[in-house]
Amino acid sequence: MDRKEYAVQLKHSGYNCCQAVLCAFVDEVGMTEEELKRIGAAFGVGMGCLEATCGALIGAKMLLGIKKYQGRPILRDAAGVLRQFESMCKATLCKDLKGRDTGIVLCECDDCVRNAVTIAESMI
Repeated sequence: MDRKEYAVQLKHSGYNCCQAVLCAFVDEVGMTEEELKRIGAAFGVGMGCLEATCGALIGAKMLLGIKKYQGRPILRDAAGVLRQFESMCKATLCKDLKGRDTGIVLCECDDCVRNAVTIAESMI
């Protein structure tokens, strides 16, 4: 199974979007699945409240930091992750992605997770 579909499977097994993205990279980051689950625990459903940044995007940015940070800012790379995610998903806030205020779903959670994994794979 490819990493994107594994992440979606994790999401359907009770992981939030952030945890699913993080744990799909357990073989790459030198951390256990339990550690990654703990790190991502508060970042599902738009940082836990549907109002804020998509958890899948947060997971991709966390992976960027885990893999690329070497004592110097990685803000350009982080901005690139955000731009790619927004281009693929049409928004970055959970409430906008889910159409909470408009009734128009821009990107389903499974696709947000897939897109975040794709971006993380390309950045790390």
